[in-house]
Amino acid sequence: MHIEEGRIEIDGTPVADTGIHLPPERRGVGYVTQEGALYPHLNVADNVGFGLSRAERKAGRRTAEVLELVGLDDGFGPRPVHQLSGGEQRRVALARALAPRPRLLLLDEPFSALDASLRIDTRRAVLAALARERVTTVLVTHDQAEALSMGQHVGVLREGRLIQHDEPSVVYTSPADLALARFVGDAVVLPGMVSAGHARCILGDLPLAHPTADGPVDVGVRPEQIQLAEGSMATVTDCTYFGAETVVQLSLDGADDLTVAAKVFSQQAPRPGDRVALTVAGPVVVFPA
Repeated sequence: MHIEEGRIEIDGTPVADTGIHLPPERRGVGYVTQEGALYPHLNVADNVGFGLSRAERKAGRRTAEVLELVGLDDGFGPRPVHQLSGGEQRRVALARALAPRPRLLLLDEPFSALDASLRIDTRRAVLAALARERVTTVLVTHDQAEALSMGQHVGVLREGRLIQHDEPSVVYTSPADLALARFVGDAVVLPGMVSAGHARCILGDLPLAHPTADGPVDVGVRPEQIQLAEGSMATVTDCTYFGAETVVQLSLDGADDLTVAAKVFSQQAPRPGDRVALTVAGPVVVFPA
């Protein structure tokens, strides 16, 4: 399939352009699909060595090397792939993609079908393998936490356009727009006014993360920034337990139908009906109202 317009280069080498269509085997691109797509009629070693030369497959050294790289020992080589767990299948798929030493690796939601604990363990193994191989990797995911925790840089696409591309901490703390703030993590959005370098809203005078012209704004606060203290400013309406964290819903005095959410350690969580005061830790981001 030829591209209709544009040009694609990998490390300065054109792979697709007008009159240029480099065959897939010469592009140096590894690919791990969402399902792993292991060959069911081949054992683990034959799957991993599929993209290697005949001599390398026969020697077996590269196959053993990449299996060890993803946390699997030589004993996995003869095993049929249907005997592997979901996490082991993802690791074998990664080993197969890494075996031919690609210049670029593409991962298409490789952890989406795994349960929560297995997903974390598999991510760690994948990150360690990629660091040791020093291969540039593009990970596509709909999981915001996965993107923020795994990427050195994060790019957010919306309707085919790149909205923001930066380090994960910058995308989270300084999102490009309000929709992105709501997409990447939870956000409490309050009406406010910028004046004299502060955002004034129902939670008080809050410092700005970035200088902004005076005027009406939407103030974006992360729930973990909202801290509870003794006092009488809001009423706890609901608490949702998530293990280490509890999300507390609060109804603010003097603001009909306005509630905010705070994230607190579960050991410090209040009870519905409690009266509390609120403070905000750190600077906030604002967006034109």
